[in-house]
Amino acid sequence: MASIATAPGPTPPAAIEAVGINKRFGPVQANRDVTLSVAKGTIHGIIGENGAGKSTLMSILYGYYQADSGTIRVNGREVRMADSAEALSHGVGMVHQHFMLVDTFTALENIVLGVEGGALLAAGLAAARTRLEALQRDYQLDVPLDTVVGDLPVGLRQRIEILKALFRGADILILDEPTGVLTPQEADHLFRILRSLKAEGKTVILITHKLREIMDVTDAVTVMRQGTVVAEVRTAETNREALAELMVGRKVATSHTRGAAAPGAAFLTVSDLAVRDDLGVERVKGISFTVRAGEIVGIAGVSGNGQSELLEALSGIRVPSRGTITLRGTTLTPAALDARRLREAKVAHVPEDRQRMGLITAFDADESAILGYHRSSAVSGAALLKRSTIVERCRDAMQRFDVRPSNPRLRTSLFSGGNQQKIVLAREIDQDPDVLLVGQPTRGVDIGAIEFIHRRLLALRDAGKAILLVSVELEEILALADRILVMFDGHLVGEMDRSAATERRLGLMMAGIAEEAA
Repeated sequence: MASIATAPGPTPPAAIEAVGINKRFGPVQANRDVTLSVAKGTIHGIIGENGAGKSTLMSILYGYYQADSGTIRVNGREVRMADSAEALSHGVGMVHQHFMLVDTFTALENIVLGVEGGALLAAGLAAARTRLEALQRDYQLDVPLDTVVGDLPVGLRQRIEILKALFRGADILILDEPTGVLTPQEADHLFRILRSLKAEGKTVILITHKLREIMDVTDAVTVMRQGTVVAEVRTAETNREALAELMVGRKVATSHTRGAAAPGAAFLTVSDLAVRDDLGVERVKGISFTVRAGEIVGIAGVSGNGQSELLEALSGIRVPSRGTITLRGTTLTPAALDARRLREAKVAHVPEDRQRMGLITAFDADESAILGYHRSSAVSGAALLKRSTIVERCRDAMQRFDVRPSNPRLRTSLFSGGNQQKIVLAREIDQDPDVLLVGQPTRGVDIGAIEFIHRRLLALRDAGKAILLVSVELEEILALADRILVMFDGHLVGEMDRSAATERRLGLMMAGIAEEAA
């Protein structure tokens, strides 16, 4: 009997589609006729250079921004995303890079905040607890619901954000740079959670700069460049090198050839340094170390273990409670430390949070490019700043550091995160410092800018500068540091040469496991 051929059924609609999306912020067009289709029940990666328009597009899909033109469809039906509440009503949730949690509330209180379930709070919390316990079992999202969020590590806080979106009914989950503050072990657990969500029919959109993560966990990937989509490929049919080239439009070195360090004299010596935060809590607990000329010393650790307070003390922003800092043989007590004196002693500082501490985003770029050095005779006259000199110096730095657009009179807030970072780096490196303090140099930065920044730091090392590098990115620490220190709970819990370090060993130490066990 002859077999009867059957026609294939209709293709199911995509979970979410963006068609012809355009979005402009003043002179900057962030999205230009963007079309994106994400298949239901898949993990879809979005990659691109800083300023490529990824976060703007996701913010439009989540209702944070409204497109100037274009259409959004969810499950084949055209929808309007007026705000995030409306996006959630259509099943679209988002986990932001910077968590939206109240530190003094418990996990349970954070999850139900805004959807408490009526005037009787106790009844609403009890019902929410029952539902959340089921979600935890289904998606491997174990969280201590009655613990205050401020007492939890970042990996658990991220699970709370995911639970919060699922609790509100999200079937499509957007995650923006989700592993930026996680240990390797926490990142692996996150990916198990994402695969579990996919297995249950959820759709995940993953924005990340880490191509290894794209290759490990996604089914398909969309590449954006200069506000447009330049490629959409199945992950199984591509590789890291091809994706990097699509992102930046040229071949990119994903690893660096580097010579061995040749450490010289001690340029920075820290002795028994203790630092308290704004609430008086001791965050740095009597640590000591040395950074020599011609070497990069990396400090690895999960955010919140004292690295921020350490950098603030070394740069003169925060006064230590005890200890000393010695710069090229001159010892400074806590009372003698201030930012101007340290700059005069040729200590430069690239802060961890460029927008909060490195720039004034309402200023033009040329003004941001002289912050902290505006009293220098090179840019300041007897009464007024030398404005034409400042503009030309900024234009020259923009060309050398590949800042785009290279417009000194453009407001700082209109540059992408990666280009803002280059403005800060150019300002500090151009001072020719003896000691460079660098916090999270490539946080939220694309692969092309990462390559550029890493090469500049290695060139400074080879020129005899002493560099202290703080980063939560183990791949970055391993790529740049000659010696590695690990911080946990305000203490230095280990030190090793680069040749002896592995991601697993460092990750365990970052989680508080003793070096011997690691």
